[in-house]
Amino acid sequence: MATPTYYDLVYAVVKQIPRRRVTNYGAIADFLALGASRMVGWALNNSVLGDGVPAHRVLNRKGELSGRHHFATPTLMQELLEAEGVRVENDRVVDFDKHFWSPAQALGENWEPF
Repeated sequence: MATPTYYDLVYAVVKQIPRRRVTNYGAIADFLALGASRMVGWALNNSVLGDGVPAHRVLNRKGELSGRHHFATPTLMQELLEAEGVRVENDRVVDFDKHFWSPAQALGENWEPF
């Protein structure tokens, strides 16, 4: 297998986020120790619905749906989260801390993406 790209690594982490859980761009960037949260956002902007990358589960550090404008409709991100049981009000996840999933805690330092 070819060396995975940064995007491949971001997608591999995002695919591990369980339903009804969310994380943020910075947590993924910190876990990968490559680049910044903005780079994670760029990677997710290049994913497409249906490719198995649940990009709707990645929010900004405040729990806001800052990536919502990159979905097919501005409300799709919220609709996908709510379909999983995550409540959203005013473009922000309610009880963000309760729903937060940490890649570092969940996957650990010995994680193998492929």
